Amino acid sequence: MDTILECRNLSKYYTGLPALYNFNLSLPKGKIIGLLGPNGSGKTTFIKLAAGLLTPTAGTLTINGFAPGIETKSFISYLPERSYFSSWMKVSDILAVFADFYKDFDMARALDMLKRLGISATSKIKTLSKGTKEKVQLVLVMSRRAKLYLLDEPIGGVDPATREYILDTIISNYSEDSTIIISTHLITDIEKVLDDFVFINKGQVVMSGVVDDVRAEKGKSIDELFREVFKC
Repeated sequence: MDTILECRNLSKYYTGLPALYNFNLSLPKGKIIGLLGPNGSGKTTFIKLAAGLLTPTAGTLTINGFAPGIETKSFISYLPERSYFSSWMKVSDILAVFADFYKDFDMARALDMLKRLGISATSKIKTLSKGTKEKVQLVLVMSRRAKLYLLDEPIGGVDPATREYILDTIISNYSEDSTIIISTHLITDIEKVLDDFVFINKGQVVMSGVVDDVRAEKGKSIDELFREVFKC
């Protein structure tokens, strides 16, 4: 199976302390992959390295054969952990910025998702709830025809109903030719959408595999396996 992302001895230090250390990972194309670990395990650092927002201290990370940079930004769609919208903007303003900035942005797709989620394009960001802002941000990310989607805590801090909306939006707008990496510590909520999983802790890969294999061979859910591995 073709590989979309590969890390070899990847390390990232902050003020001398490792956020990732000798991180080795190979991820296949065409899968929804859960990057799962406790808070502070290195998930966001890994996502930012893949998105090209951070530079490795040591080791290599390649995406579709390229180191993160100009080439990869053209086919990576990144959802950050925190909202980056200006409060004065309207939803339509943000759509226009994305359409202007990204050649693969599908405006019709974005408007259709907003309609199905019950969000008006004329609404100002400052009037939206946290959950609705999360939805708008996800609409922008999933409206790109990307090869790799990097979603950092897409369901963190929102209510269960909103989590369902977000996961349904991811699934209904997922292309089989693309790969989605979902970083989260909320295993139970996303397990149903995952093909593969990666457990990380203290900046290193603890375990990885295929979700269905775990269920068939171990008779356990990913959440149960996670609790066993991390002694939750």
